[in-house]
Amino acid sequence: MADKKVMLTEDGYKKLVDRLDYLKSVRRLEIAERLKAAIALGDLSENSEYDDAKNEQAFLEGEIADLEAKIRDSDIIKGGAGDVVQMGSEVVLKDLEFGDTETYMIVGSMEADPDEAKISNESPVGAAVLGQKVGSIVEVHAPAGVLKYEILELKHK
Repeated sequence: MADKKVMLTEDGYKKLVDRLDYLKSVRRLEIAERLKAAIALGDLSENSEYDDAKNEQAFLEGEIADLEAKIRDSDIIKGGAGDVVQMGSEVVLKDLEFGDTETYMIVGSMEADPDEAKISNESPVGAAVLGQKVGSIVEVHAPAGVLKYEILELKHK
């Protein structure tokens, strides 16, 4: 079975690579020092410092393996030009019920962060606007009911 591709913007990809580099170059050394200090304490059978450091090491190695897999299986989103909403597009939406406008960037689920106005292509709003043009009215089926938005503007990075 093929691994699922991880959709990332160039920024998101860089953040993963930076995090991986930090874990390998800084955290591994810190944990190795903790292990060395714990081993120096003697009897490992009842050494909670050693057990804690080994558990932390196992967790770290798992995170490193996970990041390496995501980086290996990633596709970089190119926020292309054009008049159609696509992955990497910034889209300005107007809520037709309340009149509010919001700007969102459409990203892969791994990068989604509502606090940074980055929504997943798999989210109700993201899925509804993908492939649509400026001026389109989209219906979003959300837990609160059906919401209607007008696409006011597209920005491509």
